[in-house]
Amino acid sequence: MIRIAFAAALALGAIASSAQAMPLAPYGAQGRGDVIAVAGGCGTGWHRGPYGGCLRNYADPAAHACPRGYHIGPGGGCRGNGK
Repeated sequence: MIRIAFAAALALGAIASSAQAMPLAPYGAQGRGDVIAVAGGCGTGWHRGPYGGCLRNYADPAAHACPRGYHIGPGGGCRGNGK
């Protein structure tokens, strides 16, 4: 009987309390101008790599065996993407 009363009081307290951990902003409110959005904390022109480090968003074309739009296929030859 005590367990049921305790559970009911706990449930009622959880439902009745109105904690506002994140209050809603009014409709049409704009963000502050001093906040700069960055991609994953790396900054403009960078992104997070597979192990959490920052990597550049572009690749060096000289470092690739095949031109843009192609990949290395079976046998080591360049094949068009999607084929």
